[in-house]
Amino acid sequence: MKQFLIWITFLLVGPLAQAQDKAIAIEKSSMVAGNYSYYATDSFQYVYAVQGNVFSKTLHKEQLEYKNISLGKITKVDIQNPLKLMLYYEDFNTVVLLDNQLNETQKVDFSQESVPMNVTALGIASLNQLWVYNSLNQHIGLYDYLKKTYKTVGTPLTTKINYYATDFNSFVWIDENNQGYACSIFGNITPLGEFPAADQLQIISSNSVLFSQGDALFYLSRQKDSSWLRTKISLTEKRFQNFYYQAQNLAIFTAEGISNFKIILP
Repeated sequence: MKQFLIWITFLLVGPLAQAQDKAIAIEKSSMVAGNYSYYATDSFQYVYAVQGNVFSKTLHKEQLEYKNISLGKITKVDIQNPLKLMLYYEDFNTVVLLDNQLNETQKVDFSQESVPMNVTALGIASLNQLWVYNSLNQHIGLYDYLKKTYKTVGTPLTTKINYYATDFNSFVWIDENNQGYACSIFGNITPLGEFPAADQLQIISSNSVLFSQGDALFYLSRQKDSSWLRTKISLTEKRFQNFYYQAQNLAIFTAEGISNFKIILP
């Protein structure tokens, strides 16, 4: 009977059944004053930031800026391809693509497309395409910004997307029931299990997730048996508003500004 109860407990706990005692160490690299809504670095050490309606790219004393005040607030940034940067202005249902010098190369108003879309999730995909979640038909799709064509992939979603991330080949999300899924460019949907209730959460990939509870920050890594290993991250900041990870840099947003830490995730 005791063994049966242990097995039932394991099933209920699901992907968070494993927890690692040893915390992940981080090393503080810089402190940036100011009020930023986005702050990230790429593998070439360029810093990308959003302050107000201005998107900037900086390396040492070299700084480039892009702003489009008429489109309002920048709600999504995608820098996974340094040669094709993406900004999304959700209030105007419009995406802007920039080259590496922050010159505007494409602008798409999804409300004016032949198949109107209300886009609430967006990211760079492969082959001149964008991942698009259209809330009008609750479909994940791929939009070719050169051919101006849109195709749906997978089946319609029945629950609200709470968190999401994209790469060239997949769209990963966690829904309002804390269930995770990954959709490939071919429409194959893979369940990722149940995730913890979190104050803030960032999906890094279908195998990596960061989340905070109170003033604690944790890393989830998917194991070979599809379970998830939870590891605490050693933070010096006792209070923070948000965080963002990119290219081994962890940006911690506080009331004073942004603390940057070098971190190597296992």
